[in-house]
Amino acid sequence: MGVDKCGICGCSIHHGGEYAKPTIKGRSHATRHHLVAERFFGRSATRKDEQREPIFKNCPWGREKQRREFCYECHEELLHNPVFLPEDISRFAELVRLRDLDESEKPASKDKIARRIELLHEVIEEGVKALLAAERTKPSHRSNLR
Repeated sequence: MGVDKCGICGCSIHHGGEYAKPTIKGRSHATRHHLVAERFFGRSATRKDEQREPIFKNCPWGREKQRREFCYECHEELLHNPVFLPEDISRFAELVRLRDLDESEKPASKDKIARRIELLHEVIEEGVKALLAAERTKPSHRSNLR
């Protein structure tokens, strides 16, 4: 039987005890994450009996219901709490306006929020690709780690 690894940091993850505790074992506890949020399809684990209007009828990335395992730390501290500074929000808002995805009043349709979600993913995807390309051209990318 192989050792389970976090999909981001690569640490060994486990399923037994200390979930979310401020210990090494708690920080490395396995936790599963939907790649595309269930709420985008009108579902929620916390509201099992309640169906809401979906933002997406079909997943734009073809990943509906797919999940990955991460350590508690990468899942709860990193993925669920992205840092958006005021300048990040301003630049993203400019992209939203340039793509005509802004709204002065909420419309009945959820088309624009769906397209803003897709745009945010595009920003992340393009940013990660650009940083990876830059890192790969450095003589020794491992020696630059803090």
